[in-house]
Amino acid sequence: MGRGKIEIKRIENSSNRQVTYSKRKNGILKKAKEISVLCDAQVSLIIFGASGKMHEYISPSTTLIDILDRYQRASGKTLWDAKHENLSNEIDRLKKENDSMQIELRHLKGEDITSLNYKELMALEDALENGLNGVREKKVEVHRMFKRNGKILEEQNKELNFLLQHLALESVGNMHGQWI
Repeated sequence: MGRGKIEIKRIENSSNRQVTYSKRKNGILKKAKEISVLCDAQVSLIIFGASGKMHEYISPSTTLIDILDRYQRASGKTLWDAKHENLSNEIDRLKKENDSMQIELRHLKGEDITSLNYKELMALEDALENGLNGVREKKVEVHRMFKRNGKILEEQNKELNFLLQHLALESVGNMHGQWI
């Protein structure tokens, strides 16, 4: 005797709905694994529950990207739109730019320069000299600021010493007046 068919509609009771979701989710995940193993099929299953939690199964012989790409080719539907392509191209461009900057940084450190020709070495030397000049200018500026601040501190120190001596003399004078 088989089970009777139930009407497929939303379960109103939330705890019953959660129990049913959990059982059916486990069942469909089990079926996905079985068809993948038994039939050597490439399967990808993604489930989002009402709470937003994701459950997935992907055949061990493939990846989600591979399956989505195959789906896109077989169905003729475009999953990756122009915006995605633009972002992908931008990422590639930034990777290349980053690689170039890494090489340039190594050159500026004096590393990996054996492959550079004379013209490239001259450009590197000019860049280093410009950078060194900028460092020297900043060092002079900082030195001047320290000298300026040092003079201000010296003046403040002189004023404080003067006040301290003045207070010390007043204190001695007050003490001398008490003894007389």
